[in-house]
Amino acid sequence: MAKTSNIVKKNYKYAVQIKNRCQRCGRSRAYLRKFGLCRICFRELAHKGELPGVRKASW
Repeated sequence: MAKTSNIVKKNYKYAVQIKNRCQRCGRSRAYLRKFGLCRICFRELAHKGELPGVRKASW
């Protein structure tokens, strides 16, 4: 599934039509612009400690 979502299916005529996608899996929904990842990949990498500056919130 990730391979099909990473393939650009259409040449967009306008820049507005370009969709942000996760760099890791190609998912287009729940995209975190700051990290370039979807929420699922962000969570996995954050739990492994592979994202610098990200800590679990505690208050």
